[in-house]
Amino acid sequence: MSAVATEVPHRGLITVAIMLATIMQVLDTTIANVALPSMVGDLGASQDTINWVLTSYIVSAAIMTPMTGWLSDRFGKRELFLVSIVGFVVASVACGMAWSLPSMVAFRLLQGVFGAAIAPLSQTFLLDINPRERAGQAMAMWGAGIMVGPIIGPTLGGWLTESWNWRWVFFINLPIGILAFLGSAAFLPRSQRRPRRFDLAGFGMLALAIGTLQLMLDRGGEVDWFASAEIWIYAVLAISGFWLFGTHIGTARQPFLDPKIFADRNFTTALFFIFVIGILLLSSLALLPPMLSRIFGYPVVTTGLVMAPRGVGTMISMLLVGRLVRVVDPRKLVVAGLLLTALSLWEMTGFSPQMDSLPIIRSGITQGLGLGLVFVPLSTVAFATLAPQFRADATSLFSLVRNIGSSIGISVVSYLLTRNIQVNHSELAAAINPFNPVLRQLSPAAVGGDASALSSLDGLVNAQAAMIAYVDDFWLMMWITLAAIPLAFLLKRPAAAQ
Repeated sequence: MSAVATEVPHRGLITVAIMLATIMQVLDTTIANVALPSMVGDLGASQDTINWVLTSYIVSAAIMTPMTGWLSDRFGKRELFLVSIVGFVVASVACGMAWSLPSMVAFRLLQGVFGAAIAPLSQTFLLDINPRERAGQAMAMWGAGIMVGPIIGPTLGGWLTESWNWRWVFFINLPIGILAFLGSAAFLPRSQRRPRRFDLAGFGMLALAIGTLQLMLDRGGEVDWFASAEIWIYAVLAISGFWLFGTHIGTARQPFLDPKIFADRNFTTALFFIFVIGILLLSSLALLPPMLSRIFGYPVVTTGLVMAPRGVGTMISMLLVGRLVRVVDPRKLVVAGLLLTALSLWEMTGFSPQMDSLPIIRSGITQGLGLGLVFVPLSTVAFATLAPQFRADATSLFSLVRNIGSSIGISVVSYLLTRNIQVNHSELAAAINPFNPVLRQLSPAAVGGDASALSSLDGLVNAQAAMIAYVDDFWLMMWITLAAIPLAFLLKRPAAAQ
């Protein structure tokens, strides 16, 4: 493999082209979030229905991601990548021109369908064109795009929405996509096609499971989770789909996913790890912007600037670990990264409404360093002992599990945040009464019934209740991080990394 990889011409230009496409696609997982309020009036939507702009993209991308392996074998990796870029860009422009909510949802569905293969194929290409001894540096480059994209997405989306309008959140993909397509068309090597029978039953079961799981996670917060019959239907369908799919691939002659993939211990362990990383990466990104806006009163651009050092920390650690992974046991780097991530979350449990931005920046840099230390060696070790013919299926599965982890993480922390704010508010409000001597001393006007003082006091109670709820979420994420550390000892150090 090394001999072939070293002969690939224009390796640097190929890397730039496929990373442009990857960053373009990954940005769209978060860039549209801050633009949703601006879309409501233009699309004739309500606050409840506008969330389908996000849900439609997530569900369609999740369903189509496992198709990457079969499609690339059937039509060729290069051809599938080029079609994915063109389709994604055209769908993005259509989203920017949407005239109603149904049209926007339809175009976002198409965007997810075409964008699903971009990240898995970019990872496959980087593994194919680089020799095994350079795999760590290749995965550092890929990981930088995957992890920094969601971090800068809300900032870029906020700036485009404020400076121009929400349609530019989608139009921005046009110049990036053109450059990515031209570079990929010019330099990507052609791959050998390996036609195989399409397992419709296997894909149908997996699509049912993934689609209903994503719908359950996205809709749960709106319909009060398992108090709604809708969520129970999604849950039963998701469990049934996964159960039938697992049974099917173990018994079918030519299953949709070859079960031999899961015989590789490193890859299977890495799937558990990347699930945890998905929870940590996007859950913290989902919590921090509303916290900075709600409690600290930061505008969108300031929020982006405060969170930017997190991306800087990730970039620094990835530049370093891309070289370190060749000489240091990757398992040690993974453990060090998880410990740094846990340290940053522990620091975040000390956040208070009275602090300045320094603790947020400091903890963000630490967390960025930690996640970078985990992501690169994990991505390297996951595929180091896997047969090359399984790469397209494996990278799509890797991306799928990361995205499912992100969806579950965001749903869990959002649910706990909403619930704990209500509980904390009730407990704090119970202590506010005319007979409380502390209240009499701090705010005699409020005790006297002054409307302005009572309003100010209510604002303080709301801020404290929310801050305690955010801190509870940070504690939970810290314990999840620490609980993942023992998984590192299940990984085997590949010979190529020694």
